[in-house]
Amino acid sequence: MFPTVSHFIEYLFGIQVPLPFNTFGVFVALAFIAGYWAFTKEFKRKEALGILHAVKKTITIGKPASTIELASNAVFGFLIGYKLVYALLNYRLFVSDAQTVLLSMKGNILGGLCFAGLFAWWDYHEKNKAKLPKPKTVEVTQHPYELMGNLIVWAAVWGFLGAKIFDNLEHWNTFVQDPINSLLSFSGLTFYGGLICGGAAVLYIARKNGIKPLHMLDIGGPGMMLAYSVGRIGCHMSGDGDWGVVNVNPKPFGWLPDWLWAYTYPNNVANEGERIAGCVGKFCNELPLPVYPTPIYEVVVCFILFLFLWRIRHRIKLPGMMFGIYLMLNGLERFFIELIRVNTKYEVAGLRFTQAEMISSMLFIAGLLLVTYSVRNKEKLANY
Repeated sequence: MFPTVSHFIEYLFGIQVPLPFNTFGVFVALAFIAGYWAFTKEFKRKEALGILHAVKKTITIGKPASTIELASNAVFGFLIGYKLVYALLNYRLFVSDAQTVLLSMKGNILGGLCFAGLFAWWDYHEKNKAKLPKPKTVEVTQHPYELMGNLIVWAAVWGFLGAKIFDNLEHWNTFVQDPINSLLSFSGLTFYGGLICGGAAVLYIARKNGIKPLHMLDIGGPGMMLAYSVGRIGCHMSGDGDWGVVNVNPKPFGWLPDWLWAYTYPNNVANEGERIAGCVGKFCNELPLPVYPTPIYEVVVCFILFLFLWRIRHRIKLPGMMFGIYLMLNGLERFFIELIRVNTKYEVAGLRFTQAEMISSMLFIAGLLLVTYSVRNKEKLANY
């Protein structure tokens, strides 16, 4: 396993390059990039079809930087410099434990002040170059795909918060023992929490900019499936604990690689299992018994489902139907993978289920209802 990018580079080239990037985080970033690409493509396609429309907005140009703008840039610059300079001066600590460095109160005040001045000066300089003797109001055209930068930020912030909240609800006993560390830790993220909270934030911004909810949902379906597939690569490569139950069954096919059937996740980032003899460093644990590598199964299945959604998107004309199909496929995929996946189980009225099984079942039903609604109201939705 490759808990950090440095481990991956060492595996490929045999050299140790100390970098403060964990593998899971890199693939989360790549998942957002993949989602950005798919969302943008769909925005442009739907605008070309006349489903979405550019809007006219009025903005004021030629104004100098305001005191509030200068102050906000200075505060942002201070935070960047406060942490960045401290991290560079304590690089070994940053490489070995980036989370502690970033989330602690430690920093470099001089670095913060320098960056605060730099950010404020830059904002003043840029606004001053475009300053007019008399500011004027102009009309500009904003295309739907130009919202993507704003949408990505909102999805990232609220998605992370939702993923943390749902994960801590799922692991309540661990949360009550150390709530602060559980909330601030970068590990332990529940996909459905990110989907629900991040999706709600995206719908809010889209609606504020004149994009109707069903169209926004349809745009998101293929992109979210692709992003999920890419993100799961990070789960597998880092060994973040999202693996399956113990699998000591013989391989069904001789040609199947061992790591694709049963895997022990050596050097996993979750530090679960037994200590590896002779290993030195932070990530030296390996599971005592092999488990189903469920993340890699989801990578393959969800990428195939993305290709299916991407292929049929041209044929779907009814608003809401694409997202309904996405919810049904997503729910089915996750429900069945839960059958061989390690997770906390709840018991209600004699029924045992995981949080993901419950939510995936609800999503499948919601998707079925949305498809049914689209079909039954096709005349009403014709001019939606």
